[in-house]
Amino acid sequence: MTDFRQDYPNGVILALDQMSLYFQATLTRVWAPIGAIPQVQVASERQYVNFYGALDVLSGHEIALSLPRQNSEMTVHFLKHILTCLPGRRILLLWDRASWHKGIAREFVEQHPCLEMLYFPVACPDLNPQEHVWKLTRDAISHNHTCYTFGQLRQAFHDHLEQTCFNIEWIEKYLLPILCEV
Repeated sequence: MTDFRQDYPNGVILALDQMSLYFQATLTRVWAPIGAIPQVQVASERQYVNFYGALDVLSGHEIALSLPRQNSEMTVHFLKHILTCLPGRRILLLWDRASWHKGIAREFVEQHPCLEMLYFPVACPDLNPQEHVWKLTRDAISHNHTCYTFGQLRQAFHDHLEQTCFNIEWIEKYLLPILCEV
């Protein structure tokens, strides 16, 4: 990765991942006055949408898109969206080894010289800073939510992703100790 930054000082390093957002509120602890029981809305249907997210590990900015499925076709659609958002930039993609990151998605990356990819190690979700973005956004938006419609929840989740600067300090935490050992 240091070669990427040296070779492309204006290059972008993106950590990618996908998650599913359900209308059903996920519960977490919440402060309430003594004797008052917090009320959480329960949805009768199991509506959900998939989010694709890409965190710029240097700036903390997020590119997000909600899509109907998590598969190779949707991954290619998201990669096209990234290229539209970052025209003319060299991009290093960091992602896990999900089956939809192979096949036509890998072929798409190989056909675009501005894209490079690097896989995270197997079974190491904590290394992916995008996983931390999902957690922070769920904590802020979807845990104990009070949205009356699924569209409101989806929009609030998307807005939070794109309007929040996520300072994960991933490079300082993982890359610098590796460089210091060499």
